[in-house]
Amino acid sequence: MIIYNVTVKVMPEIAEEYLQWLQGEHAQDMMQTGLFSNYRLCRLLEPEDPEGITYVVQYHCDNMENYQRYVEEYSPHMRQKGLDKFGNKMIAFRTIMELLHP
Repeated sequence: MIIYNVTVKVMPEIAEEYLQWLQGEHAQDMMQTGLFSNYRLCRLLEPEDPEGITYVVQYHCDNMENYQRYVEEYSPHMRQKGLDKFGNKMIAFRTIMELLHP
């Protein structure tokens, strides 16, 4: 299994709005691509950052082919939607992981 890990730090003043958008729209859009089997949403607790709140979303793919298809067909549009809505009040860091043991 492949995990597409997105870590997003948001400014405190938009944290609640961002979380509502993420849960109510963005994660659903990601799942509707049909390329991910499920996802997990977390809030980073430590280390605490006074400059922002950090969320981590892990989208699970069955294989690298599905991830590559997401990158080629959907990623630019998905990223732009977040930038259009929140601009420079957030910063995202993305990583890809392989699950070795459940």
